[in-house]
Amino acid sequence: MKWLSSKHRTGLFVAIAGIFSMSCPITGQEKTDTVSFIPSYQKRIQQYQTRWDRLVPQYGKIQFAGNMGLLSFGFGWDYGKNGQWETDLLFGFVPRYSSDKAKMTFTLKENFTPWAFPIGKTPLLIEPLSCGLYLNTIFSDQFWRKQPDRYPDGYYEFSTRMRIHIFVGQRIRLDIPEEKRFFSEDISLFYEISTCDMLLISRATNRYLKPKDYLSLSFGLKIQFL
Repeated sequence: MKWLSSKHRTGLFVAIAGIFSMSCPITGQEKTDTVSFIPSYQKRIQQYQTRWDRLVPQYGKIQFAGNMGLLSFGFGWDYGKNGQWETDLLFGFVPRYSSDKAKMTFTLKENFTPWAFPIGKTPLLIEPLSCGLYLNTIFSDQFWRKQPDRYPDGYYEFSTRMRIHIFVGQRIRLDIPEEKRFFSEDISLFYEISTCDMLLISRATNRYLKPKDYLSLSFGLKIQFL
């Protein structure tokens, strides 16, 4: 029988050593390394899960009027020490009225509600101040971000497609008892009074304008998910 070549002997030795190491018990140091690896891995998994959980919307909203469409639907996230900050993403609908077709709007809204006070011993709470700002745009070729060339320079100082709004309002919230919760832990009704950049400047340059000419009243419903 011929002797194995040096290359084959080396391969055979590595294979035998591998089988032997699989059958041998793990030393104390190896056990320590393995145990320390598992919590580290689990910690990373938990961090990934936490990041993904933060992307899941925490509530839904419906809002009527507010210069963002006749009716707007969307969702959002709350954060801060007591959840007093909120960020909304809303899609609105503008009927045809005197135009050729209906239009869609998109609104990015930031809310701040610093206080909430219980009403007696009832599950109702009042939030006496809700304020913030929102950026709204409309999807239509009839509106533009930059003034078209057919108009003289400076004819339109503002984009007709995008508006910046500020608002102030109040809310009343119903905390649903835990045994009666199905998909929501609380429901809030709110109203807001808002205006936009263009209307504020119009008011400053036209003293005859009345509040109804530059202020808008809206109503809404917020449903906090479980």
